[in-house]
Amino acid sequence: MQDTRPELARPIDGRWIAGVCAGLAVHLGVDVRLVRVGAILLALSGIGILAYLLLWIFVPSAPARG
Repeated sequence: MQDTRPELARPIDGRWIAGVCAGLAVHLGVDVRLVRVGAILLALSGIGILAYLLLWIFVPSAPARG
């Protein structure tokens, strides 16, 4: 069985800061608002900030559509 999930990448369109939450939402197939709320809650605990920064560094930007 083949995984049909989109590749994890930070999109150029729909970014608020770096596109981490938007990219995770597309990859996981969930609403971006849900991922953003989760990221905010995790940031309040401290671990979310580190996770966001690591994803920003290691997840590539999606190629521009055009």
